[in-house]
Amino acid sequence: MSTTIQTEIFNDLLKLGVDSGASDIVVKANKPGYLRISGRLRPVEMDPISNEHAQAFIDENVPRVFKPNWDRDGQVDFAYVADDVGRFRVNGFHQRGTVSVVFRHIKSQPPTFEDLKIDADILIKLAQSKDGILLVCGATGSGKSSTMAAMLNWVNQNLDKHIVSIEDPIEYTFSDAKSVFQQREIGIDVPDFAMAIKSVLRQNPDVILIGEMRDKETFETAISAAETGHLVFSTMHAATVAQSLTRLFEFFPPEQIAQARRQIAGTLRGFICQKLIPAMEGGGRFAAHEILVADATVRNLILEGHNDKIQQLLESSSDSGSKSFNKDLYRLIKDNKISKADGLRFSPNPAALEMNLKGIFFKS
Repeated sequence: MSTTIQTEIFNDLLKLGVDSGASDIVVKANKPGYLRISGRLRPVEMDPISNEHAQAFIDENVPRVFKPNWDRDGQVDFAYVADDVGRFRVNGFHQRGTVSVVFRHIKSQPPTFEDLKIDADILIKLAQSKDGILLVCGATGSGKSSTMAAMLNWVNQNLDKHIVSIEDPIEYTFSDAKSVFQQREIGIDVPDFAMAIKSVLRQNPDVILIGEMRDKETFETAISAAETGHLVFSTMHAATVAQSLTRLFEFFPPEQIAQARRQIAGTLRGFICQKLIPAMEGGGRFAAHEILVADATVRNLILEGHNDKIQQLLESSSDSGSKSFNKDLYRLIKDNKISKADGLRFSPNPAALEMNLKGIFFKS
């Protein structure tokens, strides 16, 4: 298919974004493009992109199977490849009668822990779990998809597993290494999420990737898979371990909470919650983590309904690898990777972090 003028405009903007290290490119009709670099949105010096050009880009590039979504719902998700530039996750939508498009740059190769500057020991330990549910949590743009991809990349490179992913759309693309990796894109490889979820257990997986833990049906499928010997990776929009645990129980009506406690206690292997903090020098960002490893103590707390004691456990010393955000922020500040001001700004409990920096720590 020949490249039209409007697609060339978008491709030039996407190339500038990739060359500038932008994670996202934002297009609003009748405005210049914007690049999100190290978490900050910056305008591009260019002519405004007209609504007609934005509309034409969607019309020309949305896969045919997703065209009814755009016509019916006024929004659409799909993957787009710009020649010699890269691959992007795209969300097109209407606002105030005009078209906007947001691109998330997806690097062609899944990242390694080294690429992400992450301390990998505990993540590797969790990725080697025989079964259960591992949830990578954080706000939009916190890098949770990259962290999960790095964990699955490690599995792919080091373990002989059959991995089946259900994604909407596919983000990172994996090539088989020691593992066999099957990636199913909603709307392209399978009609809808419900059908993909229902069929995944018949596909003989060892490891299942569910792009997002979105509802009760999805979580119940994850529990069923975990209970029958599969390891399930997924993401969830939640800022902290405490919030993540609360979100899981919100999937269930009150009369099912007791059963949910038993199932979650039995299948949960860990939460990895993530925030991206601006680096003190040289630009870029460092990931700060709050990690809950579901050892015997954690399982008992969940089973007995003592979710309120989880935070206390995270703050205290733990041989399991669990740690609070403040512990990781303290480490990043002491290592001169992030500033004290940014550490306090991103901390869920800045007063406690301030005490930690003065040498005062909670003792269990």
